[in-house]
Amino acid sequence: MSMKRILLVDDETGITTMTKLTLERTGLYEVRVENRSTHALDAAKAFNPDLILLDMTMPDLDGVDVASQIKADDKLKSTPIVFLTAMVSRFETGDDQ
Repeated sequence: MSMKRILLVDDETGITTMTKLTLERTGLYEVRVENRSTHALDAAKAFNPDLILLDMTMPDLDGVDVASQIKADDKLKSTPIVFLTAMVSRFETGDDQ
């Protein structure tokens, strides 16, 4: 069984480093990191991932903009995208009580 290819797009290098190491440690995934949203489409074209993990909030282009570019590309349009965010509200953490 070949390793699945994951493109991880997030401007936070600490998050991408930890996520890449965790996924690759399983031996099941090859992970490429792109920390600049403006380079995400080119990275996806070059890497041809099986899955894209995409941050929602980034400088320059946000996750929705990047996803729109990817889905407009004939080669990449069927690639699944999972949106990620480190933004958490007080309600989501239970701190609103």
